[in-house]
Amino acid sequence: ESYLKSPLINRTTRNLHITDNGQLYYQQVCQVLDALNNADRSVIESSHTLKGTLKISMPMSLGLIELNPIICEFMKLHPELSIEVVMSDEHIDLIEQGVDIAIRGGGELGNSSLRSRKLLDIRRVLCASPQYLEESQPFQSPRDVIHHRLLSYSLSSTSRRWTFQNGSEVLEVDLPASVYTVNSGLALTQAACAGHGVALLPDFFVEPQLASGELVEITPEWQMEKHALYIVYPYHKEQSQKLRAFIDYVVESFQARFSRQSDPQQMYSSIIKLGS
Repeated sequence: ESYLKSPLINRTTRNLHITDNGQLYYQQVCQVLDALNNADRSVIESSHTLKGTLKISMPMSLGLIELNPIICEFMKLHPELSIEVVMSDEHIDLIEQGVDIAIRGGGELGNSSLRSRKLLDIRRVLCASPQYLEESQPFQSPRDVIHHRLLSYSLSSTSRRWTFQNGSEVLEVDLPASVYTVNSGLALTQAACAGHGVALLPDFFVEPQLASGELVEITPEWQMEKHALYIVYPYHKEQSQKLRAFIDYVVESFQARFSRQSDPQQMYSSIIKLGS
């Protein structure tokens, strides 16, 4: 009443009576509240039907091998949602590029406005083709890589030194110059399969090749530290229904996919321990 500068209720010692202005104000406010309730209801109901656009950034090889099939299945469940995928091995600025979600490998977040959720730990496999290994110096330990043709991933944070562990024993290997460097995991796999040298690759990249014998894991008793894979997204978007639905779907898909993997030492029937 003070704000409106008009009495809304007449007060006596025994009764309260709404004034004409009070009645008018009440009716108008009821309409506003009804509209607000309808807006709330519309948002709640539409949360079950995801709409709009979701922009996703991911590494090229990982996207083609693992993530794009998951996205296609997600689109079947939510046909009214549009997906824009940016496949690149370069880290882009999510905020600047308007990206909702990025799939990225390890390391600390470089931006405090970002949040992350871990997908899995990736085992990396030192491998080469049987033909290459037959024609080259035998491997007794990962240190012998210095005597071999090295195929490397150009964007790797460990591109010049690899650290292996066998139980409590740790082995650091300074790498020779690469004969082939590329910013694509798929291209690196193809070069290894073609017999051009030794490569370090995520295990799920080379599952079929290891299973068929096209590639062989080298000194499997020596393992590198696993490389974490994360879903990264801007902090201000974490309440987005479509974002949370997609993240949950990807996490569930990865859990189902990788929970079927057995112990890495028993995973591939084609693994040969060289030099024994």
